[in-house]
Amino acid sequence: MTASHSDSLVVLFGATAGAYGAKLGSDERELILLVWQVVDLPSKKVGTLHKSLVKADNLDLSDQCREVSGLTPEGLGKAEPLDRVLQQFSQLVSSDLKVLGRSSYTLCSDGQLLIRQVLHPETSKKNFLLSDCFYSFYDLRKEFHTCYPSSAAVKDQTIKTMAEYLGLGTDETEEDFGVWQVKTMVAIIFSMLSESGVHVFTEPETVKYKYETGPCSKSETVDSETVIRARGLPWQSSDQDIARFFKGLNIAKGGVALCLNAQGRRNGEALVRFVNSEQRDLALERHKHHMGSRYIEVYKATGEEFLKIAGGTSNEVAQFLSKENQVIIRMRGLPFTATQEDVLGFLGPECPVTGGKEGLLFVKYPDGRPTGDAFVLFSCEEYAQNALKKHKEILGKRYIELFRSTAAEVQQVLNRYMSTPLIPTLPTPIIPVIPPPYTIATGSIRDCVRLRGLPYTAGIDDILEFMGDATADIKPHGVHMVLNQQGRPSGDAFIQMKSADKAFMVAQKCHKKMMKDRYVEVFQCSGEEMNFVLMGGTLNRSGLSPPPCKLPCLSPPAYAAFQTAAVIPAEAALYQPQALLPTTRTPQASTTAPPTVTYYPAQAAQLYMNYTAYYPSPPVSPTTVGYIAAPPGAVAAAATATHTPILPQPGALVRMQGLPYNTGMKEILSFFQGYQYAPDDYNGLIQLSDQARSMLQAPKEWVCL
Repeated sequence: MTASHSDSLVVLFGATAGAYGAKLGSDERELILLVWQVVDLPSKKVGTLHKSLVKADNLDLSDQCREVSGLTPEGLGKAEPLDRVLQQFSQLVSSDLKVLGRSSYTLCSDGQLLIRQVLHPETSKKNFLLSDCFYSFYDLRKEFHTCYPSSAAVKDQTIKTMAEYLGLGTDETEEDFGVWQVKTMVAIIFSMLSESGVHVFTEPETVKYKYETGPCSKSETVDSETVIRARGLPWQSSDQDIARFFKGLNIAKGGVALCLNAQGRRNGEALVRFVNSEQRDLALERHKHHMGSRYIEVYKATGEEFLKIAGGTSNEVAQFLSKENQVIIRMRGLPFTATQEDVLGFLGPECPVTGGKEGLLFVKYPDGRPTGDAFVLFSCEEYAQNALKKHKEILGKRYIELFRSTAAEVQQVLNRYMSTPLIPTLPTPIIPVIPPPYTIATGSIRDCVRLRGLPYTAGIDDILEFMGDATADIKPHGVHMVLNQQGRPSGDAFIQMKSADKAFMVAQKCHKKMMKDRYVEVFQCSGEEMNFVLMGGTLNRSGLSPPPCKLPCLSPPAYAAFQTAAVIPAEAALYQPQALLPTTRTPQASTTAPPTVTYYPAQAAQLYMNYTAYYPSPPVSPTTVGYIAAPPGAVAAAATATHTPILPQPGALVRMQGLPYNTGMKEILSFFQGYQYAPDDYNGLIQLSDQARSMLQAPKEWVCL
């Protein structure tokens, strides 16, 4: 039993098989030692001091653990496992309290790490419950600083510094490891009780029993010192799974926001908001801890990022999420004609929806059309589990997918669909172009260097600092970060130097030099090799593999709409960047206002190449393409050139969506039978590349002229 103001404390100390002190629990190592003693505050009496070894699953002790504790794997092999030790702990504490004539107690530990970072995470992973006493405890360091405000800051306190501040003459070497710590903590507590105006232990630290769901409004103020980003989550992870990963730390109500990609699916990331900065700092110590077999990366994030994902403004969503402590299930793939009665009938009586129809939320476009998604509320885990068993069962003529969801995901999905434009337009430029002059590296001259093994957090400023004095020899716009398919840093970068000699000197000087906590490999290479990698090729010990856009099998001649030699002249290319459904223009308007012209450099012909592996980050890559103003002479030269324009006048462009993936040119021509289409060479059929398609968010599309 525990109480907000208890007459008895149980002073608790523990150690793991790994790090000790300020890094306790940061390496996920298991508990191997518990030492405790009951203290009766009114009478200043103590119970028996108990020391118990714990048998860990992995008995490989770190060097620091061996040195500090003096324990051995042989001795730990004879100990009891953690669940048995905790049972003994409860029994022995109850017995000692009975002797002292007490019935309730509160734990008191040296700091928060033992309770929050060791006991709670380990028992959660081993699937057994901690007793209620471990959800409330006193932090001796905070209590000491409250009693002695002139002492060192809480984060700098240790058992030894607190004893030295009080002038307690204890010798750490005289006692066994753990015994000295508990005896000294008891002596510190008695000294605090003897201070003028008896110190009272009244405000214990608390650990939340479970994560509380709830909505978040965009008008809320979120402290950036309380938010982290978790990366590498299994795609099926729910908010409860994430809360379990951070077991022992207090997450704010509705503080787990699963991130979605452009297609509305989870991307393996989540933003988590904690109740204060202290809890956030402890969460950062769980960087690369494991969820199942996957390690999870934990980084700092901002309040703005959290609100962007979790915040919402819809009154309908707020009302839907106003029912607290509900389990949310997302349904995807519903027939567009599905009604509330259809969904309730599909779920059946074995999984009743909270509030009936009020527990259903259909996701719609701004014009009221259904999207095929819906969210459902259930009052308990049992009903939700029954609903999940219906995953991929048939409703009408479609199978329905069911997933666990969160309040933040509801907000994200609604925000995404409600902001979808009614009339789609051409995609904006994928990456902006750097104003000329800049040069594109070509040829076999080895005047470039490749950096491999960069920290994923490294930016261009870090690379320039890494290069040192050699930065003066880098060409303008010559630093090229290589990103992976998800748009994240791949750990590679290319740098164009002013000469091959400069590149050789940099490779010799900086190879395996440290950047942050990693060494970086630096190799000399040519501009041609650099461009191949930036376009999706690979460069390794086996040689150079061309990018997918250079492979003939991925660019069938019959579908090649952008052949640079025949279609785009060296001077310029004409393109009408209007919407797919432009407004009708009168002849007068067309004669008085010349059409908008956009100019591309000759190298821009690769805009719709099939980039599938890597691509460079803005703003410094020479292979990026975007809209830039046309040179004065380019318009006239292009207008008089005898070539077929890429796109004809506005009004002749049609985008086809939802085509089967095996659709070919013959099927499309048959579909448009009876209509006049592009010239006989069929260059009017343009299959959009993966890169452009990702911007349009369509599964497969063609553009017909």
